Amino acid sequence: MTAELESVEAVGVAPAADPGFLQRYGASIEYVLIPCAALLGALAVFGGFVALYGKNPLDLYFYMYYGAFGTWFSWQNTLTRAAPLILTALCTALPAQLGMVIIGGEGALLIGALSATSAALALQGAAPVVVQIAMVIAGVIGGGLWITLSGGLRQYRGVNETISSLLLVYIALAILNHLVEGPLRDPASLNKPSTREIGAANMIGSIPGTDVHWGLVFGLVAAVAAYILIYHTTFGFAARVAGGNIRAAKIVGLNVGRLILTVCFLAGACAGLAGMVEVAAVQGRTNANLAAGYGFTGILVAFLARQNPLAIIPVAILLGGISASGGLLQRRLGLPDASVLVLQGIIFVFVLASDALYGRIGFFKGKA
Repeated sequence: MTAELESVEAVGVAPAADPGFLQRYGASIEYVLIPCAALLGALAVFGGFVALYGKNPLDLYFYMYYGAFGTWFSWQNTLTRAAPLILTALCTALPAQLGMVIIGGEGALLIGALSATSAALALQGAAPVVVQIAMVIAGVIGGGLWITLSGGLRQYRGVNETISSLLLVYIALAILNHLVEGPLRDPASLNKPSTREIGAANMIGSIPGTDVHWGLVFGLVAAVAAYILIYHTTFGFAARVAGGNIRAAKIVGLNVGRLILTVCFLAGACAGLAGMVEVAAVQGRTNANLAAGYGFTGILVAFLARQNPLAIIPVAILLGGISASGGLLQRRLGLPDASVLVLQGIIFVFVLASDALYGRIGFFKGKA
């Protein structure tokens, strides 16, 4: 009888009050609650700035929600912006498994866009499916090799990959400006230099029934594939071992150099694919509009998602929604369109500050 009462009492204990439950799942709960708290804190601070500007913070939050998720049009705009964010976030998240901080997704995106455009222009007259496949391959290879430069500099010359990947962004931007304003320039583009159009037949179009381009599907597939690669393959296990302790990885015989170069190539390939999508689904050509900051926002997405490829999907949609609401905030509240960039900066600061909280909150360890 006593044993039965004890079992009934055990069942009646709430999971949150069960020390064993918190010991088992506390870390996972932390990975959800702490980023959410950082996001809410950033929104509160941003609301305070808006209040100083003479606007009602509640109006701000309403229009942000409405501009991001309030209508079907808003949803489509959000998902369209989320597509490149998923891919550029993977450019940061994959090398993070090896303990590397790569922030050069913007550069890989630009190089991928240039490579894809060059492939399309070189194959004018070919069947659209051939051109589209060539654009994907060119964008993936171009972006992959660009980030591999950072990995190679880290592995063979000891150059910090964070610094090198950031500097490569500016080199990529200089290359884009040189080619767009020089060898690849369309003579008809007078006020805004750009390449010739790739052709309407070579555009990848939208998902049937929506105005969201197929880049979203590319991003979703890439995120799922990255998750499987990192967490369900021996290659991913080896990468995480090397990221945890590179000396131990070398002792057990792992080829760390090859791991670094391979992961960096895959990371750059994702960002390069984002560049290809922007050309083939949005711009139709390469010009300065491609430097829209998707690569830098992707860094924030990766950090908010704790470098988890699957978590990147909802975070990218959220950040894409914030970006999509910028126009509505400008029209209804009179805020600058770039105010969402200020919010993103505040979020990034809060995310970095909250990183020190992981593993230090006694409640999530099941402690009294």
